[in-house]
Amino acid sequence: MKTINMVVFLLFSSFVFAQEHQHEMEKLGHVNFSTSCNAAAQTQFNRAVAILHSFGYEEAANAFSGIAKTDPQCAMAYWGVAMTYYHPIWSPPTPSDLKSGAEAIEKAKATGKPTEREKQFINALSVFYKDSDKVDHRTRAAAYSAGMKEVAAKNPDDDEAQIFYALALRGTADPKDMTFAIQKQSAEILNRILKKEPEHPGIAHYLIHDYDYPGLAELALPAARIYSKIAPSAPHALHMPSHIFTRLGLWQESIDSNSASEKAAVEHAQMMHPGSGSFNALHAMDYLMYAYLQTGRDAEAKGVIDRMNAIPKLDQVQPAAAYAIAAIPARYAIERNRWSEASSLETPLAWFPWKDFPWAQAITYFARGIGAARSGDVEGAKKDLAKLDELHQASTNSKDNYDWATQVEIQQKAVAAWIALEEKNDDEALHLMTESAELDDANDKSPVTPGAIIPSRELLGDMLLEVNQAANALVAYEKSLSTAPNRFHALSGAKKAAELSGDRTKAESYSAKLKELCGPKCERAALQ
Repeated sequence: MKTINMVVFLLFSSFVFAQEHQHEMEKLGHVNFSTSCNAAAQTQFNRAVAILHSFGYEEAANAFSGIAKTDPQCAMAYWGVAMTYYHPIWSPPTPSDLKSGAEAIEKAKATGKPTEREKQFINALSVFYKDSDKVDHRTRAAAYSAGMKEVAAKNPDDDEAQIFYALALRGTADPKDMTFAIQKQSAEILNRILKKEPEHPGIAHYLIHDYDYPGLAELALPAARIYSKIAPSAPHALHMPSHIFTRLGLWQESIDSNSASEKAAVEHAQMMHPGSGSFNALHAMDYLMYAYLQTGRDAEAKGVIDRMNAIPKLDQVQPAAAYAIAAIPARYAIERNRWSEASSLETPLAWFPWKDFPWAQAITYFARGIGAARSGDVEGAKKDLAKLDELHQASTNSKDNYDWATQVEIQQKAVAAWIALEEKNDDEALHLMTESAELDDANDKSPVTPGAIIPSRELLGDMLLEVNQAANALVAYEKSLSTAPNRFHALSGAKKAAELSGDRTKAESYSAKLKELCGPKCERAALQ
């Protein structure tokens, strides 16, 4: 028995040593969130907050729970647990998450003797969880933001108070406000403390979210290029810079970013959920697919589909995963102009709970409808459009922060337009396609996607070419490129439109850009 106990002790000691060694090797950025917890808990607390700032919510929850064991009187450990159930920039918490978060924040209130500053953090968050069964998410998010504004005002020299307020503020931004007033206000707070905290993961991370828009993306390029170096042990930190790289059409940087992120996310999933795929990896894979396709690297893009199809289950069922699973095969067919292939797409990974994500399932039927119409299969396209109508209705009930129903409407109009074109109703087709493009222009993408399966403005350009309006097609492609630069399909279309409209200078310019995109691994030289 003593021998067995000694073996168990040695195994346990080895496991603890390995974990401690792994933590020593971690690089998550520099965070100093002072608390009244004991010294051992304080070290753990800084690590947990660093993970939280890179949206490693599950791992952060485990870390905060560990702090409560190290120091049972550490009220902020339970605040940390509650913070992991509220994701300001992601989808609203589920009822289960709200219950768990509310329980954790009540423990924070009842534990130990927190300082006045700690009580302020706890009370601000408790407002978010209060009456969650009666008060809608947006109202509670605004209340939390107001609470954090007060915490920040009372603690002007507390960088964590300012950073968490900036994040809370960003979480209240209206997706339809194209002035980005809230995002700019959040970025102003972060930029004020950037020089003091150049290695803070939250500052770089949240600046990327604040500037993740066509007209602002250039402002986040410094943050994008440093975030992965600040926190290379966080899979999300490896991926997040690609939001800006994608906005600016920097495809090789996006490929490098998401290749690293996918690998790290898979490793994390295997450590925490052996045998499961990673929703973080899927998110990176969608961005990776997008970037490969813009550079004509179709074989590597196909590899992304193969890796996705091999996933047997997920560590977490998340909207980002739903979008990626549907988008990856749809992009592969549509971006390569394989209309017959697109028309025969099936909803991927049948085990996934698609009924919970009708707006994501709509992606498959959008690709099918466009593919069928452009292959001459009008009846097939009409069936896909009918399914889109059904999924649009279901999407109006989405509790996500983003207006997915409008995105499905954009897809509906596009499919209907191509059906009308195939039925020789050119005026109706152009009217519907223009409506789709204008709606698409007025609604920015969700953070879970690198971009539309294909921008409606590009589809309008395609349609204008079909009806021999090359000059107008060129205008459409160029307008699309102004907000989604360096897209292969748009550049190829613009080159063709310029040639047909007699603009040799622009045709040569677009040809040169295509050759620049289409490097040694490009497989679509014929499309140039």
